Amino acid sequence: MEHVTTHLIHISAVLILLFTGNSPLLVTSIGINYGRIANNLPSPEKAVSLVKSIGADKVKLYDADPKVLKAFAGTGIEFIVGIGNEYLSKLQDPTIAQSWVKSNVESYLPETKITSIAVGNEVLTLNDASLSGCLLLAMQNIHTALINLKLDRQVTVTTAHSLAVLQTSYPPSAGAFRDDLKDCILPILDFLSKTCSPFLINAYPFFAYKANSKEVSLDFVLFQANAGIVDSGNNLHYDNMLFAQIDAVYAALDRLGYGKLPIQISETGWPSDGDEDEAGASPENAKKYNGNLFKVVNRKNGTPAMPDYELNIFVFALFNENLKPGPTSERNYGLFKPDGTPAYNLGFSGNSIGGDSGHNKSGTIPPPFILSPENPANGYMSISSAVSFLFPLFLLHFWSSKKASFHFYFLF
Repeated sequence: MEHVTTHLIHISAVLILLFTGNSPLLVTSIGINYGRIANNLPSPEKAVSLVKSIGADKVKLYDADPKVLKAFAGTGIEFIVGIGNEYLSKLQDPTIAQSWVKSNVESYLPETKITSIAVGNEVLTLNDASLSGCLLLAMQNIHTALINLKLDRQVTVTTAHSLAVLQTSYPPSAGAFRDDLKDCILPILDFLSKTCSPFLINAYPFFAYKANSKEVSLDFVLFQANAGIVDSGNNLHYDNMLFAQIDAVYAALDRLGYGKLPIQISETGWPSDGDEDEAGASPENAKKYNGNLFKVVNRKNGTPAMPDYELNIFVFALFNENLKPGPTSERNYGLFKPDGTPAYNLGFSGNSIGGDSGHNKSGTIPPPFILSPENPANGYMSISSAVSFLFPLFLLHFWSSKKASFHFYFLF
């Protein structure tokens, strides 16, 4: 890449100043992951009302499906579009990157509010050197294409990471990236900093509980009332695992000199059903996790270590997806069933909309620029395989209300 322009930080969340007296408040909102590995989902047009019903103003796709992008035109809802891992080798060619951006991004602007492109998903923790070696250049070529099309000031380029990129995560203030990944992480962080793009991280406290249900406090992972933990490095108090995970990432970034890089939680959620060995997967716990998460975001507060930073969080996912392989939980992360009714009660009614596949009948959808994958895996990565087998276990001291300490394993 010949050069990277530096410009104003692009903030994908909508910032609204409300005044109570003379005090401005930061209003944040929830984003939603729109996964579509299923054969019974409603049309994208019908999904629009469901996204609006939960108050989401951001959607993350794992591709750039033209039917979805066209359906959301004129809604004002912001989009992160994705490029699967299987296409990274193709994007080593700048001309292919340019064609992809022109067809899959420029064609939909400004009617569809595409604000970011996520190149690859959890690439650095797949232990595939050939794949990780393609990531940065693919990101650079996509960004260069945006520059050429004069879109770089409105569309950022980033990539999502598993929390397995961390070597140390407890206490949160000691957060640090894995030594073996630093040679890959550093140039990516430099790219994100220069292009004013966010650092995306996927975080699933569910897997901490699943792996150690007898030792991990369920209240701590579900944002329920609990005594919490105190970070021995800075005396900050944490009453939920997700915030501890986020601050561990902030600490890791700061340790490498990128502490001001904005973080977005690109995936987090809780399954409403699971196999016998998937402790905690239930409608009740999914309702508590996601319901409390909505409340936490609406409080307009940051994390203990970063109280002035807004929370940019994308819940996984909009629908239960019946074709996802793996354990039962994989097919039950949705807030909605395919017929549009809620998977559990979160205080919104949803719509009984059926399961037709439909398509937009108003306007012409431009043909997408299709990349032929090197590995035809549909870009799918099992959440459980990507997370539970890669995350290290960390010993956490949890203080009970009686001041008696005991140990449990904190899965970051």
